[in-house]
Amino acid sequence: MPRVSQDQLEARRHEILGAARGCFARYGYEGATVRRLEEATGLSRGAIFHHFRDKDSLFLAVAEDDAAAMVETVARNGLVQVMRDLLERAGGSGDTAGWLGSQLEVSRRLRTDPEFAKRWAERSAAIASATRDRLQRQRDAGVLRDDVPVDVLTQFLELAYDGLVLHLATGRPAGELSRVLDVVEGAVRRS
Repeated sequence: MPRVSQDQLEARRHEILGAARGCFARYGYEGATVRRLEEATGLSRGAIFHHFRDKDSLFLAVAEDDAAAMVETVARNGLVQVMRDLLERAGGSGDTAGWLGSQLEVSRRLRTDPEFAKRWAERSAAIASATRDRLQRQRDAGVLRDDVPVDVLTQFLELAYDGLVLHLATGRPAGELSRVLDVVEGAVRRS
């Protein structure tokens, strides 16, 4: 039997995550049955669960993958840039629709599944930490307003992000959201 390289395993894992993201977004966690996951990935349950212990682990991996990408963007360019990127991609990309649906499913599971909420807390803290660190660097550089604590500005941006995700994920039109993000960004900058 030929050996599979680590790169091949990672590529397969990445393919499974992408297909599973769309399946979870379309059907929700409960509706994304193993059969639907098999259809979405084009793989057998054995091949899927060779990479992930179970459906819960697969869903958490999808959410973690999204969170890691978000932390990277926040650290580099800030949470407002994450929102701008999301708005730009929301113009019809299936990947964005899947990502938005996954975010809504994470929100639902946080309210209904205490074990998932416990496992997710670490990922959520990483996003908040990256946002706070970025804001503190901006404040130290003299770009950020200094009359509001960084933690309050972090919460403000998180609320704006959550509202944008909900708005887009429910299919509402983008309208003037780019200008709304200008207002959000202006609200945290030094005038």
